[in-house]
Amino acid sequence: MMTTKLDQLIERIEELRQELNRLSRNKDLADPELLTASRMMDAVLNEYNRLLIDKAKE
Repeated sequence: MMTTKLDQLIERIEELRQELNRLSRNKDLADPELLTASRMMDAVLNEYNRLLIDKAKE
């Protein structure tokens, strides 16, 4: 079965969600590692939203 870009993004979002949860339990919310992970999540969510918008236009 071929994995779609949407499926890949959903999987990446879940991975990042778990990583953010782990980091938030052990680090201050202003910790650079936590902020970097949060920015990565933002970028992936933005890509996911763009893909959904593009699909809706088809």
